[in-house]
Amino acid sequence: MRRIALSGLLAAAIWSPAWAGEVTIGTAQGPVALQSAPQAVAVYDMAALDTLTALGVTPAGTINNVMVPALRDAVADVAHVGTLFEPDLEALANLGPDLVIVGGRSAPQLQAVGQVAPAIDMTFGTDLLADAPARIEAYGTLFGKEAEAEILKAELDSKLAALRAAADGQGTALIVLTNGPKMSAYGKDSRFGWIFGATGLAEAVEGLDQATHGQGISHEFIAEANPDWLLVVDRGAAIGEDGQGAEATLRSRLIEGTTAWQKGQVIYLDPAAAYISAGGYGAMTTLMDQLTKALSQAPAI
Repeated sequence: MRRIALSGLLAAAIWSPAWAGEVTIGTAQGPVALQSAPQAVAVYDMAALDTLTALGVTPAGTINNVMVPALRDAVADVAHVGTLFEPDLEALANLGPDLVIVGGRSAPQLQAVGQVAPAIDMTFGTDLLADAPARIEAYGTLFGKEAEAEILKAELDSKLAALRAAADGQGTALIVLTNGPKMSAYGKDSRFGWIFGATGLAEAVEGLDQATHGQGISHEFIAEANPDWLLVVDRGAAIGEDGQGAEATLRSRLIEGTTAWQKGQVIYLDPAAAYISAGGYGAMTTLMDQLTKALSQAPAI
């Protein structure tokens, strides 16, 4: 991170909009009291950007390289204030935000950006199905978008019900992340575990290592697990890396012999929604719709 003298910049960043009052919202650090309806917001968390966009809130600034295509288009004209991992404090101070939102990959920068403006950490906990609507509600309260937030939460509930109905009786699943030629699997208590909760699909393998990067696996592992459904997240595609894609990584005689492959029940999840903006309204609805469509086309096992 570039070291800069903040005193003069901070003075330039401070301004006095006509605040609508104070509200308290839930954050990853607990309840936080904030001035409501902030006029200029800088967003370093892609899930937050996703949900704010769905609520009709356009930030004043965000990261330089937004990797979710729909969000990239939505913020094409806003200021750039650094990256997820390295905020540009000078650009941020020049923007003069009323509020800075971090979360997930950008959460470690909370203290740094907090030198410039009030900042909140909106990282999700382990229960994404509960935290996603809670974040929608919090942003609705903060930005005076309560009615819009209720509509989004109702839509999530509706899509979740449709997904569970489609997944009923559909057997087991294995969630695999590919990273070039490497593969790792994720269980129900992992970062992708909400998918098991949302669908009701059983784990093809229980007790997987719940590390952030999952449990390293092989083609033999997948063949032995023999899932009814193989749910795949391509990390390389999510972050725009060249190299071997998920299908090439998976293709082998061992995996081609599994029930999932034989029945055409391999779902390549939207990479940006699953990996970059997971938990945002758009990401959740995209993945639920994708899973519902695939599962509803298969007969119950």
